[in-house]
Amino acid sequence: MPRSHAPSFKDWVLPSAMGKIRRKLAGSADGDRQIVKILAAVLDDGLPAVEAACAEAMDQGVHSADVILNILARRRDPDPPLTILTPDALKLRHVPLADCARYDQLRSSG
Repeated sequence: MPRSHAPSFKDWVLPSAMGKIRRKLAGSADGDRQIVKILAAVLDDGLPAVEAACAEAMDQGVHSADVILNILARRRDPDPPLTILTPDALKLRHVPLADCARYDQLRSSG
């Protein structure tokens, strides 16, 4: 007997990695919910990015929507800022020397 309340996305033809994720999640209790999360990410990140994130997750041996969304978020984050070079006027002229014996002197004078 067909389930009329079954989500319509189950019949969608998805790219390879997304289809594999859908099949892996089909057996879990919240698989439909996870697939919906992944499909919703297509609106923000685009189909190629979501497909690539699914492929990366599968390469890592995982198929969770949270992992896939995390991969997408990491890819959206900007690169770390460039290192700022220190102007000559702010460079140390004399590098401080570490002298732990000074701490021993403080302890013994008290």
